[in-house]
Amino acid sequence: MTETVAPPRPPIGLTLRSLVRADTTVMLRSRQALILNFILPIVILVTTNRGKLGNTGFLIGMAITYGLLSSALIGYSITVARDREAGVFQRLRVTPTPTWAIMASRLGVQLVTSLVVGIVVLVVGSIMHDTYYTPGEYLLLLAVAVLGGAVFLSIGQALVGLVKSATAINAIGRVLFILLILVGILGSTGILGDDFKNIAAWTPVGALINLFSGVLSLSTWGATETGALLVCFGYIVVFAVIGIRWFRWEPQ
Repeated sequence: MTETVAPPRPPIGLTLRSLVRADTTVMLRSRQALILNFILPIVILVTTNRGKLGNTGFLIGMAITYGLLSSALIGYSITVARDREAGVFQRLRVTPTPTWAIMASRLGVQLVTSLVVGIVVLVVGSIMHDTYYTPGEYLLLLAVAVLGGAVFLSIGQALVGLVKSATAINAIGRVLFILLILVGILGSTGILGDDFKNIAAWTPVGALINLFSGVLSLSTWGATETGALLVCFGYIVVFAVIGIRWFRWEPQ
């Protein structure tokens, strides 16, 4: 009696390269992802430049923040939810691919996209506002962009973990996006008073905008910027744990 020998598991490097290539191709072919990742931040830059709503560092930081927010809450979460409903994850899980590699590929592509968005917005924003930063400041701003991408991706992952329906995720994501935008704008301007401004500074959007402004003036770095940095890491840990713990690979 002959025994069936299972084929050897492919090298993890080959598996990851294949997943990253496939996820990158899907993103590049998505018109919605292109709009959310690049066009929205540029529109914000153009709008704020005409209105002269604040200093350059704040405006560029706000444009990057809202670009990352829309990409994660509306782009990433909905894409994952729709792929789950279409059975993409179920088909991938019957392959020799480790489950962690499936999500790591998608998250990695999104983080690299966050870095690219940060570079594009920084360059365009610097040209539009006729402002130029030192290489060190550019690196710090890009580091904050990647951190912001991780914050919003963890929130998007938590949303996908807690809600199964792609339609519901689409609706909830858009409501959260609007709420976070309003809190960020109203809080940063101080229109609703100092108390609301202090509360808004602890939200994901408020904390990230404060970090963008803080890295451009390290000499005035204080408790507000340190608190913003810590709260960003806290958001990543909390929402990532929720998103991983309650994520379901099948729609039912």
